[in-house]
Amino acid sequence: MQYKLLLASRSPRRRELIKYVSGFTGCPFETFSADIDENVDTSLPPREAAMKVAEKKADAFLIVHGLAPDEIIISADTLVACILGGKDDPSFEILGKPKDDEDARRMLKMLSGNNHNVFTGVSLVYLKEGAIRKETFCVNTEVHVNPISEEEIEKYVATGEHRDKAGAYAIQGPFSIHVSKITGEYNNVVGLPVAELYRRLKKIFAAREII
Repeated sequence: MQYKLLLASRSPRRRELIKYVSGFTGCPFETFSADIDENVDTSLPPREAAMKVAEKKADAFLIVHGLAPDEIIISADTLVACILGGKDDPSFEILGKPKDDEDARRMLKMLSGNNHNVFTGVSLVYLKEGAIRKETFCVNTEVHVNPISEEEIEKYVATGEHRDKAGAYAIQGPFSIHVSKITGEYNNVVGLPVAELYRRLKKIFAAREII
């Protein structure tokens, strides 16, 4: 039996990335909108917050569409976290999607000249021996941003690219000129950690002895 991958996401970036996973697994895929309240629980550590929203998306999709034995639901949520203190003060601020241009400016000023972390929570839902199984994980990538001037921030905000982006930027777009270093998986910052996703899917497939 061959699985079909069901990506529960409105993100065009994730829809492009899932093609890589589909190509190497040989599993066809479909994409669907996941209409839920994506507000992040900022009282949680970033890793847990990202996984919680990913699970909410998967649960909402499951309720509406159900699940066939040959299907795997994949949902994801990406957030940016800025460390506010030093080693002795591990406090942080989670940066979701900016509310408006001014909120985007605030976020970009926080990122300027600093390291931040991008967390993507991913939830996989599938059937095994007739029972629904859920596997949720999170991948963390550290990103360093060079100092950005006020003028450069204004130029970037004027492009409109910050809209609907966690942390008010897209690493694969014009903002990349400000990124000097990443530690971890690049595609995780784009919105879907395809390397870890592929590894976990292979384990599910092996358990079913289909590849």
